[in-house]
Amino acid sequence: MTLIEELSAIVGAAFASEGIESTYGEVRSSDRPDLAQFQCNGALAASRVAKRNPRDIGDAVARRLHENDLFLKVSVAGPGFINLDLTDAFLSERLNCLVGDTHHGGWSKPEAERIVIDYGGPNVAKPLHVGHLRAAIIGECLKRLFRFVGDEVVGDVHLGDWGLPMGQLISELRRERPDLVYFDASFEGPYPQDSVVTLEDLERLYPKASAACKADPERADEARRATAELQEGRPGYRALWQRFIEVSRVAIEHEYADLGVTFDLWKGESDADPLIPEMADGLREKGLTVKSDGAEIVRVAREDDKKEIPPLILFKRDGSVLYGTTDLATIVDRVRSNAPGRILYVVDQRQALHFEQVFRVADMAGIFSADRLEHIGFGTMNGKDGKPFKTREGGALRLRDLIDLVNKRARERLEESGLAKGYGPGETADVAHKVGIAALKFADLSNLRTTDYIFDLDRFMAFEGKTGPYLLYACVRARSVLKKAETAGAGTAGPIRINQSEERDLALTLLAFAEAVRDAYERRQPHIISDHAFSLAQTFSKFYAACRITDEADPLVRASRLTFTGTVARQLETALSLLGIDIPVRM
Repeated sequence: MTLIEELSAIVGAAFASEGIESTYGEVRSSDRPDLAQFQCNGALAASRVAKRNPRDIGDAVARRLHENDLFLKVSVAGPGFINLDLTDAFLSERLNCLVGDTHHGGWSKPEAERIVIDYGGPNVAKPLHVGHLRAAIIGECLKRLFRFVGDEVVGDVHLGDWGLPMGQLISELRRERPDLVYFDASFEGPYPQDSVVTLEDLERLYPKASAACKADPERADEARRATAELQEGRPGYRALWQRFIEVSRVAIEHEYADLGVTFDLWKGESDADPLIPEMADGLREKGLTVKSDGAEIVRVAREDDKKEIPPLILFKRDGSVLYGTTDLATIVDRVRSNAPGRILYVVDQRQALHFEQVFRVADMAGIFSADRLEHIGFGTMNGKDGKPFKTREGGALRLRDLIDLVNKRARERLEESGLAKGYGPGETADVAHKVGIAALKFADLSNLRTTDYIFDLDRFMAFEGKTGPYLLYACVRARSVLKKAETAGAGTAGPIRINQSEERDLALTLLAFAEAVRDAYERRQPHIISDHAFSLAQTFSKFYAACRITDEADPLVRASRLTFTGTVARQLETALSLLGIDIPVRM
């Protein structure tokens, strides 16, 4: 139970003693921390139901709360707002319990679920670009957060490895190297284990093939025939296609690893393709499909829709499928392979209509309940012109180039600030990489997920303000205090005793972690964890400036403050880990 939940239960019981529903006793952190630590605004709403003056209700509830010795002060303001302050003894007791908690006081789910999170979406033979960044960062954070609260989570990259692009690649390579054994229909194998193409080959071939198919109808037909033969199982094409995937995956894994992003499953659209015929038959048997201008569709619109919801196209006129069909079949595959209780899709908010169509069909067909399918949409990362981030030439910036850019800027900032001075080349590179990735990730995750944000590398990379580098520095500083105390023989940590206002504020911030975890989980909003981490770093900085720690004369106070510092370090480490941010050993 979080501290807010505990206080809400106590205040709710006081409301119930007045004959008023206990839910009106909901407590929250005060909007005016200079006046009180917590507040309850339920008296105003309760007055309409109880037919009593809200101030009278507030006063009556306050009198009952005065009897509880965990409250230092209970007051009523305005029309019945109840303000609450806790005693230092109670805060110290709660905080001392948190100290030994390996979960750092974090909230846990009463009942765990098995969850699949789809948060990748890279395409075979195409380099990752900045458009892949947010899905990877947000998805990785949610995966870690869900696991932290107790869920069993499977992360799936969901590769784009099927369809016309593969046929375009095969046909283009056949034109350039017709002698390859993969194009010999009479060859019976085995096919070479080593790839005949490199990543550079694929990155060159794909745009060349795509442009040729757009310009020449014959080339487009050639690519479609190659696609059909691949999907029908032509051995040489299947073997070549596997090499495409293997080469691409090595590069994709490397770039995701640089971001601290990992996946449990590396399935793609191709894994769902064999399930489409059976799935389509099931939809037909339920009477869900109709013919429309030669295509086969499923109508998903409802009478109560506030906007037009187009039908999902199951098969085009030529019998080919679109993303909606493969996404629906992917749900079938996930249900059979993973038996999830819930499936989350971390995908650009602009795909909301697509997922609404797919989720409705899945529900109508009895494949998976729509209320257990969630589209975790997000806004775009924009340039200073307010438009989606592009290179100066107008193209999408490669993710590799972006990572190299932030690493370079991080190294420059370290040199400018005098941090990491005197470190060896290897450690300097490691610190610069962690600072750069922290800047990139925190800049993204500190924003409301559904909003757009402006990419401003200089602002992101600052060691002051609400940035990733600032949080890294705060965490490293807390660790260094503990190391200094150990080296100086300043004694060991001991029970927390609150003696100053800065300690009280730090205690309240540490105890708010559970609430932040719960809210971030329930709302699927990583910025709540980011906000807590920043608040904790700020509060610790004030504590550090106002309170002596290693050189405090009173051994009991010194021991308490060492415990405070260690608790801050561990909780910051946990919060940053949830955000997918690695911390240098020193800076």
